[in-house]
Amino acid sequence: MKRYPAFDPPEYRDWVPDPLVMEEFRSRFLSDPSRRSAVAALTPKQHLALYKGLVRNRLHDITLKRWVRTGVLSKAWLGTGEEAVTVGAVHALQKGDVVGPMIRNAGAAHEMGMPLADLFRAYLATADAPGGGRDIHVGDLSKGVVAPISMVGSLVPVCAGLALSFKLLKKDSIALTWVGDGATRTTAFHEGMMCAKALGLPLLVFVQDNQIALGTPRSLHSAAPMNMVATLYAATRYDCDGNNVLDVYAVTALAGELCRAGRGPVVVTARTFRMGGHATHDEGESRAILPAADFAHWGKRDPIGMYESYLLESPLELAPSRSNREALERAEAEVEAEIAEAEREALESRERSKPDPATQTVGVFAS
Repeated sequence: MKRYPAFDPPEYRDWVPDPLVMEEFRSRFLSDPSRRSAVAALTPKQHLALYKGLVRNRLHDITLKRWVRTGVLSKAWLGTGEEAVTVGAVHALQKGDVVGPMIRNAGAAHEMGMPLADLFRAYLATADAPGGGRDIHVGDLSKGVVAPISMVGSLVPVCAGLALSFKLLKKDSIALTWVGDGATRTTAFHEGMMCAKALGLPLLVFVQDNQIALGTPRSLHSAAPMNMVATLYAATRYDCDGNNVLDVYAVTALAGELCRAGRGPVVVTARTFRMGGHATHDEGESRAILPAADFAHWGKRDPIGMYESYLLESPLELAPSRSNREALERAEAEVEAEIAEAEREALESRERSKPDPATQTVGVFAS
């Protein structure tokens, strides 16, 4: 993947694969027979779709960051470095499944079929954005995407409710949501998990363990390791490398099978790291709080760089009559064109589709 010196974390700008890190990447799923089988079943087309999803997620965030730097936006919430947790999980889902992303899981929205232009319009608060210009937290239930909410953890009971509907209707579908390590300590998370376990619901919860909750390091907000959360609810537990898109994919496929078989809920702890701040306005804060060694360690584990390197070394033939490098370059070019067109459409909406104050209470209920 091309690098963007003005917007990439410094650790990504001259990224090259580290042999030990790449061995770690491969052994993560190859050493487990069930995960190895799930990855082996992926077709070349699916591998390319995973790669395009990661690049799409990264370029979506880079576009927002550029808008902040150039004054189009005041700030944005990015997930640079955490793309694999989202993209790998969504690509392992089946038709009829639903997702409840956090705002940083924007990859879930576009990989489930929401137009990129709509995601950009949401940030620009245009009248033709999914939220009508009222909120940057947008979803589309027709695509299986529940809108995020600022109070992270609150979608656990919402998705438990959706999972309950699947069970009652005898639908072979699951609900998947993500929470950060800090959100595992919220009442909403606890209530949603208790309900899901008591009723045996097809709920899959990813604990996105990026080791910081807003500005509080995990070591200061949690005494127990994140992968022990599942044991509190007697739920099935999986751990995965959150920067390894194939490990995330395999674990989601396995967890999904359990949920569909009536053995939910399942909690997956994905260890990862956000290569930035809570939002674009405080990028320096995270580097002041967390050790430089953490950024160096995770900087070697760029989810896109590792997966691209794996595919370049793979005996898989990604596209007929092309080398794997050519196939990946073409895939990246296609995503770049998608992003450019979506940005153009959204900026046009900014000029011609101003939000109407008279519509701001439509669909809003209070008691």
